[in-house]
Amino acid sequence: MNEIICQAIQEKRLLSFSYKGYNRIVEPHTHGVSTANNESLRCYQVSGGSVSGKVLDWKMMTINKINGLLITDDTFDNPRDGYKKNDSGMNRIYCEL
Repeated sequence: MNEIICQAIQEKRLLSFSYKGYNRIVEPHTHGVSTANNESLRCYQVSGGSVSGKVLDWKMMTINKINGLLITDDTFDNPRDGYKKNDSGMNRIYCEL
């Protein structure tokens, strides 16, 4: 999964997957290990559902809860407002915008 996520970040391509029972489309920004020591993805969700009810929002997703990960053909141009390089929520970063 690491290679797919890092490729999507590098190419600024949207990711599609199921997470906690909801299909989601996200703009991936940072992939690494969170401060809770979980392999994670910091992303901005642009479509789908959410447990919180907030669809258009920043998310920290635990990789082992992601199912059916696909890179889409859709791209995004720039980091979303609120993006912070060297994410302080990550102990280790594999790749980032």
